[in-house]
Amino acid sequence: MATRREPRFKLCRHLGVNVYGHPKALKRADTKKSSASAAAARMGQKVSQYGLQLMEKQKIKAYYGILERQFARYFDIAKKSNEMTGDALLKALECRLDNLVYRIGFARSIRQARQFVTHGHILVNGQKVDIPSYGVKVNDVISLKEKSRTNALIETNFNGPVAFNAPYLEKNKEQFSAKLIREPLREELPIEVNEILAVELYSK
Repeated sequence: MATRREPRFKLCRHLGVNVYGHPKALKRADTKKSSASAAAARMGQKVSQYGLQLMEKQKIKAYYGILERQFARYFDIAKKSNEMTGDALLKALECRLDNLVYRIGFARSIRQARQFVTHGHILVNGQKVDIPSYGVKVNDVISLKEKSRTNALIETNFNGPVAFNAPYLEKNKEQFSAKLIREPLREELPIEVNEILAVELYSK
């Protein structure tokens, strides 16, 4: 399975946003200047419109841990929807199983969430699903396999403090599960990105 392998904190500093949610990811960066243009200004560079568009696309890929080919596939699907392409793109990525496993709190990163999924720890509506890109639908219930509920790492993650609020998920701590109660709204997504610029890049 293809996965991103670049140094995570270095990528966060390059993009100017904490795409991995780690408290030390931007420790060496000036967090008051998080946009691509501000980052370039610090280096004395002038960023072209193409450069800004490319930066926003890279942010989306980093937030959701996907590669170029996957991004292109999601973009093609979003372009054919009845919604604004950017909204449809982010909504589809947000509802990936690995991402929701991360949002629920079973994992502390997308990478860890993907590992839990592929190792068979995760159930969707009571059935094991080991495909990280699986598209979760409204009213689907994501839960932890019975034997995995005693996994110390997963239990600590799930019962610990959450880094973000996801009002489109209904969490049940007793059942080690969460339900996607509705589609997420753009303003609810805990990401800092201008998806319109990324769409402009791919629409050329």
